[in-house]
Amino acid sequence: MAAICVFCASSRTLDQRFLDLAAETGAELARRGHTLVSGGGCVGMMGALADGARAAGGRTLGVIPQALVDLEVADLASDELLVTDTMASRKTLMIEKSDAFLTLPGGLGTLDELFEVWTTATLALHGKPMVLIDTDGFYRPLLDWLSTLTDQHFLKPAGLDLLTVATSVPAALDSLESSLT
Repeated sequence: MAAICVFCASSRTLDQRFLDLAAETGAELARRGHTLVSGGGCVGMMGALADGARAAGGRTLGVIPQALVDLEVADLASDELLVTDTMASRKTLMIEKSDAFLTLPGGLGTLDELFEVWTTATLALHGKPMVLIDTDGFYRPLLDWLSTLTDQHFLKPAGLDLLTVATSVPAALDSLESSLT
């Protein structure tokens, strides 16, 4: 099966519904036989994601910079934990180790990871599928704004089309799986 990288929040103070979404995502990845690639953290949605995957018998690969290991937020229960020097090298390694990308709700770090993967896809540096889960309209304002970029010719419609938007975990994984075959 595939190594699927999931970008999501690592904040410790999130609504339970986001933690539940992350745990559901990890469990569904495991049930479908995929390896979870994550940012290697043990807190917030990232921790719930990895715990959900392992609870369902899945394999987890975490990629984390040394600075976050030093803050004691590393997922030491990960099947494989790769430690990088910087956040930039973390993203590069996550991209290299993954066959596809899934983005859950998150903040600046999540958006940074999404845009890095999306930008490199628009430059044809990789052809890996990307799906954004827009649960409860979380990303709707961003998606609406991004569509104006095509109207103003800052983004080609083909670039916008590289990102698939789903509203549920099963739909997101169905989309990724169909793109991988």
